[in-house]
Amino acid sequence: MLILQTGQITCHDTAGAPVPCPGSGQDGEFRKGVPWPIPRFDPEGDTVLDCLTGLVWTRDANVAEFPVTWQEAIDYIRGMNHRKAFGFPDWRLPNRRELRSLMSHQTKKPALAQGHPFWNVFSGWYWTSTSAAINTAYAWYIHMEGARMFYGGKTQFFLLWPVRGTGNGVLAVTGQTQCYDAGGSVIPCAGSGQDHEFEYGQPWPKPRFEIFGDAVIDRLTGLLWRRTADAAGQPMTWSDALAVVAQMNRDAGGSLLWRLPNINELESLVDCSRHSPALPEGHPFTQVREGYWSSTTSMFEPDWAWALYLGKGAVGVGQKRGAHFYAWAVCDAP
Repeated sequence: MLILQTGQITCHDTAGAPVPCPGSGQDGEFRKGVPWPIPRFDPEGDTVLDCLTGLVWTRDANVAEFPVTWQEAIDYIRGMNHRKAFGFPDWRLPNRRELRSLMSHQTKKPALAQGHPFWNVFSGWYWTSTSAAINTAYAWYIHMEGARMFYGGKTQFFLLWPVRGTGNGVLAVTGQTQCYDAGGSVIPCAGSGQDHEFEYGQPWPKPRFEIFGDAVIDRLTGLLWRRTADAAGQPMTWSDALAVVAQMNRDAGGSLLWRLPNINELESLVDCSRHSPALPEGHPFTQVREGYWSSTTSMFEPDWAWALYLGKGAVGVGQKRGAHFYAWAVCDAP
């Protein structure tokens, strides 16, 4: 399975209060995904190996000291490679899945694993090397305070966190297929320092999806999704989304154990070359909606939960008591 555990180990009700996990249907009950090794990080001098992904990060999470534009971030890392910063000539700006892989959904300020060895982690936005398909003059960035992921104009000023290495195969490629300048125009990828130049991560199988009755197997992740991507025909509250999926299991009589996906499972569906929806071309799903609840509580505000904005491919949050998003059920493929 090319999906990492979110790190969430507790469960919370609509008001954000802790509740027992058994029977809750929440992320903290199932803890699906590749488990985190202990210890997760192995620091060596000015660099840190993430033993979960095999990627190596600078120990200083603010090597440039000041916010920079997207192109300046790429150029800064090019300069690091020219001088072999920390002894290596192959630093790069991480793609969005690589930077998200550092996120812990059990912590906040910063949203990194407890006891992490990094320093100078700023509670703000960090650039990725992945352009936003919905507007290629924009790029994806991630907020270290709480782990949100959105996109913004490449001329804005944010921080950078260099990474190196190809990883150990637990992350998939983002799906991005071109490179773009700061104005959004297509440019050659060679020497660009962007996501598609390196295209690190496990490639997608072809075909990626296989119809399995009323469901669809994702051959990349081994997950089985309901083919109808709307479990109730309407947006609902978070607790209603959990209840709808629980009812599906009662109706199925135990033949499959459906669940509301955690936020990493939802994000795994995103194709970063597409938008509206941000799903791979030729996908077999029906009734695809704009946004979906996950089973993962936001620890920054536990009366909120994580959601995937599938039209854009963004990862954000919604207040649990509001009927903001739809439910899409998933289970492990038989």
